[in-house]
Amino acid sequence: MMSDKRIRVGIIFGGRSGEHEVSLRSAQSVMDAIDKDKYEVLPIGITKEGGWIAGGDPMLTLTSGEVASAPAALIGEPGDPTLKAIEPVGESSSGLRDIATVDVIFPVLHGTYGEDGTVQGLLELADIPYVGAGVVGSATGMDKAIFKAIMIAHDLPVLPYVLLLRSEWDADREAVLDRVEETLEYPMFVKPANLGSSVGISKAVDRESLIAALDEAAQYDRRLLVEHGIPAREIEVSVLGNDNPIASVPGEVIPGDVFYSYTDKYINDDAQLVIPAPLDEALTEYIRQTAVKTYQAIDCAGLARCDFLLDRETDELWVNEVNTLPGFTSISMYPKLFEASGISYPDLIDRLIQLALERHADKRRNKTSFDPGS
Repeated sequence: MMSDKRIRVGIIFGGRSGEHEVSLRSAQSVMDAIDKDKYEVLPIGITKEGGWIAGGDPMLTLTSGEVASAPAALIGEPGDPTLKAIEPVGESSSGLRDIATVDVIFPVLHGTYGEDGTVQGLLELADIPYVGAGVVGSATGMDKAIFKAIMIAHDLPVLPYVLLLRSEWDADREAVLDRVEETLEYPMFVKPANLGSSVGISKAVDRESLIAALDEAAQYDRRLLVEHGIPAREIEVSVLGNDNPIASVPGEVIPGDVFYSYTDKYINDDAQLVIPAPLDEALTEYIRQTAVKTYQAIDCAGLARCDFLLDRETDELWVNEVNTLPGFTSISMYPKLFEASGISYPDLIDRLIQLALERHADKRRNKTSFDPGS
């Protein structure tokens, strides 16, 4: 029999992102696997236009393409962790009706407007516990250029790169091409500075493909990152925890494409995930330690997947990126790595919710006012 004292978990999914569909798949997996005896789930959908949906079946609404009949909102008001339906009142005004109060939020969102600190900021204003990194960790993990700068400040290795603006590319393409080619050698990888799941990322092997890659990335962001490419093995480590995080065994991605692209991840299923990665004991431990250092450098919390590039010729390790809300289906790399480390998928969900509540309780120890006379 289910307890009447279950913790109500608001699971947010969808969102204004190129990774909208990936988020739906992750959220469905979480909702299927979560311990129903311990947690009561409140699904909260976000449309591609940014509208919130709660009540009824938000997942069905988003997957069917139907227009939400009852839009919802979370008011960023401390002490009011209640989802509200927005309902018409008369012909020219709207009112709010309470749907449900949540105890904790699990944002199963990927990419912009979800993984980048925006939703986290709203939850901070509302003073609601939530799974995952805070505003700073989320925003830093999402912004590839800022992330690299912080890695350099912490003496963590990143590949040489050039950061440029879309406006520079629009204004003088030849000047941008010259600057990139003077700084980096081919091959190169071109990426939107703020996006995930390999959306907008292309490999450039000459000037012509560099032009195409910059055009592609410029569709997704105003800041573009061009990075030196190496013959690399792609190694990933899952990290779990708040102040004292733990690292999983490393795994290796063997792409079916020229790199681990969006198509490779979610469509053609040609990539292989090798868990644990075939690495010697010393290198395995070094990668795990580096993952924890990377996690702590940007003040992550709850969870993150740290991705590395291991040079095939030199065995030199490079930090590639951190995903603060990584893909979370039951067959995604993050949970699979912890499954291989002894933590099951349902137990992982439970730990993440408990970490969110623990972090929120710790944050409440902070003073929010100061009396200079005391």
